Amino acid sequence: MNPFTPTRLHDDYVVLEPLCLDHVPALEAAAADGELWNFHVTSVPAPGHTHDYVARALQGQLDGHMLPFAVREVSSGDIVGSTRYYEIDASLPRLAIGYTWYAKRWQKSHLNTACKRLLLEHAFETLDCAAVAFHTDELNEDSQRAIERLGAQREGVLRAHKRRGDGSLRNTVCFSILAEEWPNVENWLGMRLNRLAANS
Repeated sequence: MNPFTPTRLHDDYVVLEPLCLDHVPALEAAAADGELWNFHVTSVPAPGHTHDYVARALQGQLDGHMLPFAVREVSSGDIVGSTRYYEIDASLPRLAIGYTWYAKRWQKSHLNTACKRLLLEHAFETLDCAAVAFHTDELNEDSQRAIERLGAQREGVLRAHKRRGDGSLRNTVCFSILAEEWPNVENWLGMRLNRLAANS
């Protein structure tokens, strides 16, 4: 049985549902909260492009190198964003977590910590990953700080690594967490989540 198959992950705060085309209207509404597509350092679909965005993610799933999710916030029941595993290398195994975005009202809340804890737990404890990577635009300092707060270690910068949606060249900052680091990261994320949720 291939462990890298669509699966539902959940805790008291968030449900990560395998992404499907039925999520398109809710994702369009979530992206409209803050007009997230206007931030050129993120990969949020613009109005009218969400169907293609989801279709490309599902093609990556069929090709075996992605597992995309829709993010549902438990207290409201709303779809509030998306995230995914990508660059899956089942031979190590190793993967990256990214393509993550949330409706503006849920940014800087407990939601990201809850999502990342679920994804990391599944990666290390079910998929038996040796490492999990995170990549972000060098210009996206908020994202870099958020990744560092997870306990990931900064590895370096890939210069002129890819093109942004506007065609400009992007330098990519790389982070990772190793399997042997996961227990300490898990403890830290649990404490952080409890604190953030109490203040939400």
